[in-house]
Amino acid sequence: MQTRSLVITGGMSLIVGALAFVGVFSYLAANLSYPQILDGSAAEVLPRLRAGGDAMRAAWAIYSVLPLLLVIGAVGVHAAVPSRPGAMTLAVALTTIGALAMCLGLMRWPSIHWELARAYETAGPDAQHSIAATFIGLNLYLGNYIGEFLGEVCLGGFFFVSGLAMRGESRYPGWVGIVGVVFAVLFVIGALRNFVPSVQGVADVNNYLLPLWMILLGWAVIWYSRGRGQG
Repeated sequence: MQTRSLVITGGMSLIVGALAFVGVFSYLAANLSYPQILDGSAAEVLPRLRAGGDAMRAAWAIYSVLPLLLVIGAVGVHAAVPSRPGAMTLAVALTTIGALAMCLGLMRWPSIHWELARAYETAGPDAQHSIAATFIGLNLYLGNYIGEFLGEVCLGGFFFVSGLAMRGESRYPGWVGIVGVVFAVLFVIGALRNFVPSVQGVADVNNYLLPLWMILLGWAVIWYSRGRGQG
């Protein structure tokens, strides 16, 4: 049935997205010291980015579109919580904004940053200084403010609203909604790390909790809504 198909597609998108996130994140951590490298200077980061070659660029390209799976996932969760259409419409809207913000932030790596790295190789001292200033500005605007802050706050909003909605849906056990709300609060707190450095530890933990919650949420909507779809 149509609704059941949406639920399964959305749930699987969350699970696949989480596993893909872990895979790409692990690759970047091993080959680029990600995410610690984000605090590095242009002189440190750009040569390492370029040295990664086509594989590194492809990894960033894949990473940059993975947030779109969250939108499909949110549509599936919407279909899985039919008693809260208003709340879940808001959740889908928040996810869409957050996913696009994350895409914009991450896409700077295989595109603008890649070209900056190419130019940095042969640039003189003055040109390298200009490239470094551009690199820092892009990281601040596209990375810290658009991708991390806006993207993560909106995604945290999705987790929060959907958690509350699932608490009010009798088919789901209470712990599912509670876990969703608690993680949403942690996720939003972690999103403030660029303004409140003391919460960086929360953000680091969220890197591990995010795929776990995506898998759990995807499984929950598929399992607990089984046999209840309507055409």
